[in-house]
Amino acid sequence: MTQENAMIEVAVCGAHMSGLPLNAQLTSLGGEFVKKAKTASTYKLFKLNGFMPARPGLLRVHAGGTAIALEVWRLPLIHYGAFVAGVPAPLGFGTLILEDETTVQGFLCEAYATEDAVDISALGGWREFLAGQSV
Repeated sequence: MTQENAMIEVAVCGAHMSGLPLNAQLTSLGGEFVKKAKTASTYKLFKLNGFMPARPGLLRVHAGGTAIALEVWRLPLIHYGAFVAGVPAPLGFGTLILEDETTVQGFLCEAYATEDAVDISALGGWREFLAGQSV
């Protein structure tokens, strides 16, 4: 595989998932859906304040975590930098551990932003949170 067609797997757990408002940021860069997955049980998910559209923040924790639903996408490596550069603080990118113990690059959140956010971890994922909002 040449550098031109090299791909990187990217995990998304919020507004970038299939059918949600920011998914076009992935698909417009050649992103391809790979699979649904879950994180290892060492994460918490928070509904962050101040974002439109609404977004979650995924935080790795030492204790009290749970598996969080997400999607894995494949993105051309040549577009990865542009995608990551468009991510606003307090969100960022890092290495996520999946339920099957493999790792993938994905969205993470700086801890300070979770201090006044709502912990929605018990719901198991962003789609579950959104489903509860429409009731």
